[in-house]
Amino acid sequence: MSSSDTSLSAARQVSRVMPSLRTVEGAGFVVHRPFPTRLMMDFDPFLLLDEMGPTDYAPGEAKGAPDHPHRGFETVTYQLEGAFAHADSQGHRGALNAGDVQWMTAGSGIVHSEMPEPGFAQRGGRMHGLQLWVNLPRRDKMMAPRYQEIPSAQIPTATAQNGAIRVKVIAGEALGVKAAINTRTPILYQHFTLAPGTVLSHPVPANFRVFAYPLSGTGVFGVDAQGQNISATARHMVIFDNQGEHLEITAGLDAPLDFLLLGGVPLNEPVVRYGPFVMNSEEEIRQAVVDYQSGRMGSIAH
Repeated sequence: MSSSDTSLSAARQVSRVMPSLRTVEGAGFVVHRPFPTRLMMDFDPFLLLDEMGPTDYAPGEAKGAPDHPHRGFETVTYQLEGAFAHADSQGHRGALNAGDVQWMTAGSGIVHSEMPEPGFAQRGGRMHGLQLWVNLPRRDKMMAPRYQEIPSAQIPTATAQNGAIRVKVIAGEALGVKAAINTRTPILYQHFTLAPGTVLSHPVPANFRVFAYPLSGTGVFGVDAQGQNISATARHMVIFDNQGEHLEITAGLDAPLDFLLLGGVPLNEPVVRYGPFVMNSEEEIRQAVVDYQSGRMGSIAH
């Protein structure tokens, strides 16, 4: 899919640019969060986006998220630098290294732990990653938990314009390449890198809500309703309107533009959330708390 595929349709405009807010999670590690905040609670079908780092840790200093439950949604962890070890109440254990993706469907409920990989924790280094929460539709809230773990080498990639455009396709399709991940509802999650000055004209499905999240560099992500170019840099969420079937994104001239493109079909269902539980009613939340406190979600054997 190239610019020639989209030349007859109008590009989506930028409706809003939201800053990420600094907060502390888990055992005390810093994240930058564009949502949920007091400015915007969710971006249906997404519930949360956290950027963890980039943070340089001294030996023994790295922190993580000890045992905690989830029910009713999915967590997508994309590790850019560093390494995390994870374990759960079903006996599943593994590690996420640079470039790897873990798509965890919590479904009916699971207790999960995400801590720095012991070797990384001992020697220290740079930690950088992202976690996205994807809401599950009512029909899937109580499905059996599952994992899809994709090592970096197995994530489909594509290039265009003689390598000036590169993309890792975590979910959906980009530049003619389809993701290996299977999603419960239609989702796109793509990591683009544009060489300085490169223009990306990229189709997006008409029924998707879409946003971009720059990781580094500066880019023009389109125009607003007044026709003004809208630029954005790291730790900002660029929200596109719903009119048009492609995006026009231009990298700045000084450095490559590295950004995530995320989108999905809205569920348009009630959202009731209480910490790590996201359901459709308050009664379902109360039941989730009872199930967790009574041990029905299990525990992690350390």
